[in-house]
Amino acid sequence: MRLARLGEIGSERPAVLIDNKNAVLVDHLISDWDRKNLEGGGLERVRQADLGALPTFPIPKSSTDGEASAGSRLRISSPIARPTKLICIGLNYAKHADESGLTPPPEPVVFMKAPDCLIGPNDPIHIPPYSTSTDYEVELAVIIGKRALYLDSPDQANDYILGYSISQDVSERDWQLNRSGQWMKGKSFPSFNPIGPVVVTKDEIDPGNLRIHCSVDGEVRQDSRTNDLIFGVNHIVWYLSQFMELHPGDVINTGTPQGVGMGFKPTKYLKGGELVSSSIEGIGEIRSRVVRV
Repeated sequence: MRLARLGEIGSERPAVLIDNKNAVLVDHLISDWDRKNLEGGGLERVRQADLGALPTFPIPKSSTDGEASAGSRLRISSPIARPTKLICIGLNYAKHADESGLTPPPEPVVFMKAPDCLIGPNDPIHIPPYSTSTDYEVELAVIIGKRALYLDSPDQANDYILGYSISQDVSERDWQLNRSGQWMKGKSFPSFNPIGPVVVTKDEIDPGNLRIHCSVDGEVRQDSRTNDLIFGVNHIVWYLSQFMELHPGDVINTGTPQGVGMGFKPTKYLKGGELVSSSIEGIGEIRSRVVRV
């Protein structure tokens, strides 16, 4: 199942994609794809419903300004609403650690982003005032499906996963690396986490060896596979559950592969006006225009 949210900002409605071109709205079954509804059995109600009997409508095509395409008034929004937590794993691709000149970590590197920097998959990315080092980072996002705390082993983790999405972990490197404190200062600016276009439920996808790809204005910058992850999805979920409680709808960005702007010589940071396209095999593509504030 492919879960989505459609509508203008503040008026999004939960939906399910029937195929690559059509969707049905399910707000008569749940009010939103969020923690409250997932905890209350919302996914099960939708699964049990006769979605084939509902009216369908064309899915808005990807746009670069967040607006729906002609023929549809529904914007594609972030597929999860108001997550409790937005958790990130750093240096989790072997080749990315190498390009950063760092030794692969013995345990997952964990940091947080402000959850309200989450935006729709085609909404614009805003470069902060005076920034000269805003960077892109395509990532596989894990969406938690039920409460997870103190799991006994990584083998249990899959039972607690709802599904997967595409995340763009935008980073302001000066605030991240050159200002005292933790990385989250360079990660939490408004619009710094486009996500979507859907959550593909775990029964439809194997995250272990997916192509993950990012281009800027058509130039391929990142092109890898998730089998280069140092710590796999199940390990990450298990590890996080040892020191924090994971709730339905929580988002985990699992790390980015090599090819970020910081890794080039000279660097290739975003300046404004670019089109950032991020895709993951089996999930789809998100496209964001970069706008300088």
